[in-house]
Amino acid sequence: MTADTPTILATSGGLRAGTRTNFEFGAMSEYAFELSGVTGRAPRVCFVGTAGGDDPHWITAFYEAALLRGLQMSHLRLFSMPNVEDITAHLLEQDVVWVGGGSVAGLLAMWRLHGVDEAMRTAWEAGVVLTGVSAGSLCWHIGGTTDSFGPTLRPVTNGLALVPYSNGVHYDAEEQRRPLYHRLVEDGTLPAGYATDNFAGLLYRGTEFVEAVSEREGALAYRVELGPDGVVVETELDTRLL
Repeated sequence: MTADTPTILATSGGLRAGTRTNFEFGAMSEYAFELSGVTGRAPRVCFVGTAGGDDPHWITAFYEAALLRGLQMSHLRLFSMPNVEDITAHLLEQDVVWVGGGSVAGLLAMWRLHGVDEAMRTAWEAGVVLTGVSAGSLCWHIGGTTDSFGPTLRPVTNGLALVPYSNGVHYDAEEQRRPLYHRLVEDGTLPAGYATDNFAGLLYRGTEFVEAVSEREGALAYRVELGPDGVVVETELDTRLL
């Protein structure tokens, strides 16, 4: 079973510290599993750790969390070669694709090299729920702010553009994020879009924003756009606590 419309849950969260494992799935990940519409069996979830260089420790940690949660887990690895013969077919077998954080610039380059960009679009159009954190949020958008190039944040503008907006992640947690995002929207480097504090997320159905959600009290999401006078306007969104 898949979602009845193309669905993206783009987040600055989704995980929490584990008690017997490195981490456990948080409320936003649980929401992604719910959005897939799966009943009567374990959701099939694929972890994609390209942005973190396919770090085997992260892959192992996801399998541990999945075992604890009772998921049917798989992963897509691109280094040093893809671990599946047909990437598109593998993604289409999933209920949820969960994309980890790290270098969004590196993720986009590797995905395009191996055709993962088109495979993700195919899966999205088929109703596989796409979710993730940080780079795993930015990638679905036109672009956003990133530390892929160094500690001084820079724009990335070549996202998959499954949704026609820009994206700001870790909005309350890193002091460069908000002012740079405002400046990039104001000068036209990025289009209008949405930003998330840590532990907040954005739900899109098709290409339309539906709602902002949060797994921690006080974590919010925002609409960032140019006002009629050419000055950036930031609007705090109603953010539903999961």
